[in-house]
Formats: sequence, C-alpha cells, structure tokens
Amino acid sequence: MPQITRRDVVKGLLAPTLLASRQMSETADAAISPGLREAAKAHGIFYGCAVKSSVLKDDADFVTAVSVEAGMLVPEYELKRGTVEAKRGAYDFSGSDRLLDFAKTHGMMMRGHTFVWHAANPAWLTESLKNKPDERILTDYITTVAGRYKGKFHSWDVVNEAIEPKQGDARGLRVDSPWYQAFGESYIATAFHAARQADPHALLFYNDYNVEMANWHDSARRTAVLRLLEKLLSAGVPIDGFGVQAHLKCYGTRFDGSVFADFLNQIATMGLKIMVTELDIADIGGPADVKQRDREVSELGRRFLDVAMANPAIAGVLTWGLSDKYSWLSEYPDYKWPDGSLSRGLPLDSSFQRKDLWHALQSGFLGKQ
Repeated sequence: MPQITRRDVVKGLLAPTLLASRQMSETADAAISPGLREAAKAHGIFYGCAVKSSVLKDDADFVTAVSVEAGMLVPEYELKRGTVEAKRGAYDFSGSDRLLDFAKTHGMMMRGHTFVWHAANPAWLTESLKNKPDERILTDYITTVAGRYKGKFHSWDVVNEAIEPKQGDARGLRVDSPWYQAFGESYIATAFHAARQADPHALLFYNDYNVEMANWHDSARRTAVLRLLEKLLSAGVPIDGFGVQAHLKCYGTRFDGSVFADFLNQIATMGLKIMVTELDIADIGGPADVKQRDREVSELGRRFLDVAMANPAIAGVLTWGLSDKYSWLSEYPDYKWPDGSLSRGLPLDSSFQRKDLWHALQSGFLGKQ
C-alpha cells in the first residue's frame, strides 16, 4: 500500500476548492474575452442568436453570456402570431419589447421572426381564413407589427417555410398552409409588399429549412426555393435576401459542401443577401462519448460555416439559441435523447461554457485553420 503523506492529504482536501476556483476563472475569462460577435465583426458580418425574453429576465448568467456573444437578437417565439395576436385585434408586444430594450442596452441589432408562417397561428385566424378569407387578415397584421418597430429592426423573416416538396405540388409549394388554401401562391408576394410599405428600410427575407444536406428532399427543396425566388424577383416583389435555417443533423445524413455552395452561389447571382438564421446541430444518434460527439458536431459546424463564409453575399450568422440549457433540440421528439440528457448542438453548454462548436464558429469567422 503506498504511503500517504500530509501533502497528499492537504492536496486532496483542497482539490474541490481548486477545481471550483478554476471553473470560476474560466467563467470570468469567458465573460471578459471577446465573444462571437467580435469574431464575426472582424469578418465584416454579424453573429447573433435567438432568445426568449423570459430567460433574459430569470437567468443572470445567461444574460452575461448573451451580452458577450451576440451582436443581434431574434425572438424565439415572441413575434410569432399565436403569441402576438392570440385574440383578434388584441396585440401583445411585451416580450418583443423587452428583447428590443435589451438589444438597445447592449448595442445589439434586432431582427423579426416571422410575419407569415403555416404554424404558430391563433385558432381564430385559421378559422377566419377557412370561413371568410380576407386579405386584410394578412396585410393589417404586417402593417401593425412592422409599423410598431419601423426603423428599429435590421431585418424580418417575412414568409417562413412556404415550400414543402413532399406535398406533391408541381412548384414544391406547401399546400396545407392556411395562407395558401385561402389565397393561393399570391399570399407570398402580398406579404412582402405589405412589409416594404410598413418599414421601407428593414431587409426582407424569405426563410426556409432543409437546403443543406445531400438527400432527395433537400435537393427538391433547393430547386423549389430557387424557382420561387426567381419568380418573386421577376415580378418585382421587394425581397432582399434568403434565410438559411441550417438545422443540421450530424448523424444519419450527409452534408455536401459543393452542393450547398452551388445553391448559395445561385442565390447570390440573383442579387440577394444570404443569412444563416437558425443554426444548430442535432447530435441524436451520435456516440455516447460526449467529447467525441462535441468534436464531430464542431467539425460539421466548421465545414458548413466555411462554405457559407466563402460566399460574398453572406450578411450574418445566427444560432437558434446560445446555450444547450435552453435548446429546442432537447424537447423536439425527433432530436431529444431518450435518457433525458441535453442535446449539445449550440455554442455554449448548459453551464454557459464554450464548447468545441463555439471555437469552430470563432475560427470560421476569423478564417483560422
């Protein structure tokens, strides 16, 4: 049996204290060292994230992390219509106003998500569109919301996810949308015209998902998106850019950088800006070893970002959340871990420590190998 000295005993007693001290030091360093917002700014773009106003109110550590890392905020749900106008004509801007105040205080830009979506609508709206379609249900809402924030928002997702190739439409449009069923394809152009009139200076984006990976569904969606954008532009619809949601999957499907680069190049050729609007990486199906999983997630994040950053039309990158503590991936049935452990698809872990993905994003913004 090895001999235990007094020094060993003291060292053992102090170990927890030393560990805690080191962790506090790392947290302090993270709070004062440059965040992703500064790395992105060095490349001439911006970095931001989606947040919930309730979390900013209740979690001081998260507030610190967001204030260091983000140069732009987007509401995770506070500007979806089911929240803003749960009862017809009764608008609730309390959450989005809190986020805008926070952004102003911390020198951040603000963007809006979203005016028009097939989901997250109040029950009254769906019934009204079904029983008595009236275009003012669409235009009056955009006028009210965009008018409230006129000159205060950098950009808006005007229309979200109007494409769904699986539904069989020859154009790839989402035909089960209440907006499509009420007005046909014209609702898309109508929404953009209303947004431009209400806020002439905000950038207006069409936003969609599943355009990054190498599979039939993503390929069909890319084709439909390009067709839609070309049609809108040729008709003089005031659209400024395309939002790549980028909800990536690390396991079970393949990211093809050349395919994605070609898609982005076609959008840029149209004269549109490109924004990565909702980046996160689902790690379900990965190895049990967290370090290995984090490394593989970060490798995918870096490969994706390298392609996006190589396109001169890229304006900014936002992650859909900042910390794993508050990620939707841990709640969504297709992505959550059966044992209840948190998904690890965002830059910071649940204790707000910077993970491999954070460093991949920083290196990608700075152009470092």
